[in-house]
Amino acid sequence: MRIALVGTENSHADHIVRLLNVDRIADARIVALVGNDEKTRKLAAVGGIADVVPTSGELIGSVDALIITNRDGALHRELAVPFLEAGIPVWVDKPLAAGTADARAILDAARDTLVTSYSAVRWVADADAIAAADVGQVQTVTVTGPADPDSEYSGIFFYGIHIADLAQRLAPGEPGPVEVERVGSTIVARYRSGEVLVTLQFVKPTAEARVPFHATVVGRTGLASQAIQLDDDYVVPGLKIFLQMLENGERPLDDAAMLAPITVLEQMRSG
Repeated sequence: MRIALVGTENSHADHIVRLLNVDRIADARIVALVGNDEKTRKLAAVGGIADVVPTSGELIGSVDALIITNRDGALHRELAVPFLEAGIPVWVDKPLAAGTADARAILDAARDTLVTSYSAVRWVADADAIAAADVGQVQTVTVTGPADPDSEYSGIFFYGIHIADLAQRLAPGEPGPVEVERVGSTIVARYRSGEVLVTLQFVKPTAEARVPFHATVVGRTGLASQAIQLDDDYVVPGLKIFLQMLENGERPLDDAAMLAPITVLEQMRSG
């Protein structure tokens, strides 16, 4: 499986190249990188990647799939759509886009091919544990984590997607109207997903530290509260989900699940 990667400024690109080209955890390789900067050249050297091109469009027809890891979701539509329209599967690492219009355009372009997008946090072991907790009928979900509304990478979308996407896993469904409140350096968002009240707490990090990810699920007969820890291989589960999609031809998430966290973050931005 020949895979191209665009977005080498993101640390996820380093993880993916190491896992596929150095550790060789699967029968797939990154065979092409997009970029002409020093970071891209260094990553190519680490992964033994000979094909380094300045624009992703040059790779259409020469690769089997594309991974997009650019930090700024505002770039994802222009990168993903040409590949999808050419029938080439795409994994948009996160976020799917920096707005619902772009997100819908990506999904619309994928009617005849495979696309997926999610936060790596959605699939880590601690997320699995709290999603499987026996609490009875879920009443409320609260997810907390770091996010900077002033990030140069489309603001709240860059890190906020981790919080919003984990909440979507724990309380799936179409989000209702989002209420937004600011408390000090924290943005609190509340909405209903079906009968579940969801609270998201986005805490702006300092230069030295940031709050860890954390989730609490309260059910009719119990509750579960879990720190969501990210180890050195936290990208592995999400990467395996993508490779499984390529192997079996089935999307791990439907359009609604991919779109839901984007609609939440967009309402927060406008609110």
